[in-house]
Amino acid sequence: MSVWNPLRLLDLAAMDLLRDEASAISTLEYLPTELFPPLFMEAFYGRHSEALKAMVQAWPFVRLPLGGLMQMPHRGTLQAVLDGIDVLVAQQDRPRRCKLQVLDLRNTGKYFWRMWSGSNSHVHSSSMMAPVAEDSSRTKQPLALLEVFVELRLKESNLDEFLIYLIRWVEQRKGSIHLCCKKLKIITMPTENITEVLSRVQLDCIQEVQVNNTWHVSTLATFAPLLGQMSNVQRLLLSHVYLSAFDEQQQHVFQFTSQFLRLHHLRDLYMESPSFLEGCLDQMLSCLKTTLDNLSITNCLLTESDLTHLSQCPNIRQLKGLDLSGVTLTNFSPELLQVLLEKVAATLQELDLELCGIMDSQLEAILPALSHCSQLRTFSICGNLLSMAIMEKLLQHTAGLLSLSQELYPAPRESYSPQGDFQPERLVQLRAGLLKILRDLGHPRTIWISSSPCPHCGENTFYHPEPVVYSYNTPA
Repeated sequence: MSVWNPLRLLDLAAMDLLRDEASAISTLEYLPTELFPPLFMEAFYGRHSEALKAMVQAWPFVRLPLGGLMQMPHRGTLQAVLDGIDVLVAQQDRPRRCKLQVLDLRNTGKYFWRMWSGSNSHVHSSSMMAPVAEDSSRTKQPLALLEVFVELRLKESNLDEFLIYLIRWVEQRKGSIHLCCKKLKIITMPTENITEVLSRVQLDCIQEVQVNNTWHVSTLATFAPLLGQMSNVQRLLLSHVYLSAFDEQQQHVFQFTSQFLRLHHLRDLYMESPSFLEGCLDQMLSCLKTTLDNLSITNCLLTESDLTHLSQCPNIRQLKGLDLSGVTLTNFSPELLQVLLEKVAATLQELDLELCGIMDSQLEAILPALSHCSQLRTFSICGNLLSMAIMEKLLQHTAGLLSLSQELYPAPRESYSPQGDFQPERLVQLRAGLLKILRDLGHPRTIWISSSPCPHCGENTFYHPEPVVYSYNTPA
């Protein structure tokens, strides 16, 4: 049975007003501020170009978050908005009501439209990214009459028509319009095309960079000078950077790591499969200029020397998140991980050590340090070969971590046969033992047990973890 949602009186009024665009435009000077957003939404979705053009020139807010309305960019409606801006910047004296300074084409304005319209029906909400805080670069640029905020997503050999049109429009209005990209995401685009696109953008506006592409380290070295110009980057994500077969490998690594000397606002660093870092981690760490909040180095090989340098790095002393999943630690001295955890114990909130090849002796060595991570909220150690005995010690040492709310552990080693075959009936018995341990510790707690991947046979897929729950009402 469908639910009938009648149009509100405000929606009906906006629709009626826009039936005669000339009349609607003539009322803008006297229109109450709170009616502008719902009228703009109706004009935008109804493609009333002249009304949009006029409303931009009378917009009574500092920011026009147009991106929050655009599920798919429409050339006609965007053209109407840009035409209105052209009229606005050409005027020596702005209209009395107009306060517009920023045209925001990122998908970050849904709360603005929802608040003023009182409805969720029109608002596109595919992105949950919070608006990025303004940076100091805005004050360093020549004063522009208006700024345009965009997110760059480079995923094909050529830019999409919408972005090409916007970049050309801004270039023709240098001095009055400033194009500001806060977030850059590179998926699949040739390096020369990336360089061409970024030459048209103010690089020190960029605050987040994601490279979700498969690059050789030589390609990364080519990109490095551009990264160095992004001096306000706060978050950097790189994935799948492989070693080249050329003799210049060390030079390529240096060209990349040296750029961190110029990143004075970097807080979050995520590196997925950075094979070039093996034996070179100290080069990158020594160039860090900021104290990191989050560090993720995953699915690659590191040396004991790399882990030593990491544990000694002063820039990690306030880490909130540490992810070393997929970094094999089996043959490393257990003291290395212990020293690392001791260094970050006061601030660490998330710790991921999945698929690290951690053995009982290594885990036992870090338990005292782990028990002092008083802020820890999430801890995962799935995919490691651990006995029931060491898991009991682990649960005992983490029992005092009152903030710990998400715990993901592997099925105990005893769940597998000597040949590495998983034995579900054995896990049922072991789960009962884990529940008894929780009951003996005496406070409500939920842990999650995953029976895969099997450390023996090298499976790479987790089954859905199952909870072991103890509460005061759990039967004995």
